[in-house]
Amino acid sequence: MVNTTIKTTKSQEIFASAQNLMPGGVSSPVRAFKSVGGQPIVFDRVKGAYIWDVDGNQYIDYVGTWGPAICGHAHPEVIAALHEALEKGTSFGAPSVLENVLAEMVIDAVPSIEMVRFVNSGTEACMAVLRLMRAFTNREKIIKFEGCYHGHADMFLVKAGSGVATLGLPDSPGVPKSATSNTLTAPFNDLEAVKALFEENRDQIAGVILEPVVGNAGFIPPDAGFLEGLRELTHEYGALLVFDEVMTGFRIAYGGAQEKFGITPDLTTLGKVIGGGLPVGAYGGRRDIMSMIAPAGPVYQAGTLSGNPLAMTAGIKTLELLQKPGTYEYLDKITQQLSDGLLQIAQETGHAACGGHISAMFGLFFTAGPVHNYEDAKKSDTAKFGRFHRGMLERGVYLAPSQFEAGFTSFAHTEEDINQTLAVAREVLSSL
Repeated sequence: MVNTTIKTTKSQEIFASAQNLMPGGVSSPVRAFKSVGGQPIVFDRVKGAYIWDVDGNQYIDYVGTWGPAICGHAHPEVIAALHEALEKGTSFGAPSVLENVLAEMVIDAVPSIEMVRFVNSGTEACMAVLRLMRAFTNREKIIKFEGCYHGHADMFLVKAGSGVATLGLPDSPGVPKSATSNTLTAPFNDLEAVKALFEENRDQIAGVILEPVVGNAGFIPPDAGFLEGLRELTHEYGALLVFDEVMTGFRIAYGGAQEKFGITPDLTTLGKVIGGGLPVGAYGGRRDIMSMIAPAGPVYQAGTLSGNPLAMTAGIKTLELLQKPGTYEYLDKITQQLSDGLLQIAQETGHAACGGHISAMFGLFFTAGPVHNYEDAKKSDTAKFGRFHRGMLERGVYLAPSQFEAGFTSFAHTEEDINQTLAVAREVLSSL
């Protein structure tokens, strides 16, 4: 177990310098640790289930670069494939056979996808799919859910999750009212609220977009019948159903949440896992809808680095690794061990807590719960989470630096890692 007096002198020096170079010292807001206190550690290298900071401290990692590292960091087979691909060049800006290979793998795996377009990030995928759903339906309004995060595009920054929730930000300055005037919101897991929006906006709503399992307001699974109800409502009102599976895709099941729950949306966005740790995004769905994308159709979307050969290579190898027998059974086993253990320890040490897991995704809220939506999640004791996070970090366990972010495991995590994490958690929770 790592000593609680670990030194992070170099991390502090580097982060202090970074604050003069980049806004907040980071390239993405949640990394700054503002919601948990203290300063972030600066990474030096990663391998398997572990990370090392610039001061040489080792940590068990449950962030996994925010989801992509489902095979563990720097998996040797992924690295070997990338070395081979590097010799051929880092970017083509032209078609390559690698795109065909990964596209076929994605189409074979994800029930809703008959055609796919690769992009460079989850944000880009969600921006594109919004344009597509509006074009296909000839309607302009969309429904999203409070606390769900679909990237930082203007039209999605309405009651958003992730860093917006973490930092307690209002709808972002710089976003004009016109950009969000057609974005309607409802509480997650509230079918009646969705139905009311459809009734109030008949023949105006292009579709509903959601994280089928919320990960950007903390881990919040769908209630029984919620996804089924959305599928029925969108059919009834002539709208499209879009699953944002940037986080859940290939993580909670090989075919994502839609395979796990048996609900097929019209369109899907992907990212993270399908790039094996390299920048990537994708969107796909029914052939008749996707055929509207240029150059096949009139809906324009483009990107210089889309289909990047390195991202395609890492994604192909990652999906090959995930197809090995027993992978998802193992992921579910160790994640359940971790999640159940955390909840049991919290109860035994006198802390109100709730949470759960699905396959390789988990969450813990410091509230008695249950948590069905973002409003429930906001009842959590965020100050206690901050102390818990700091205590875990000082003892060698790296958790997402926000109460409002899901955690991730990988098949590189061992039962020993889980047991050590739970031992650390008992020590920390006993001291809070």
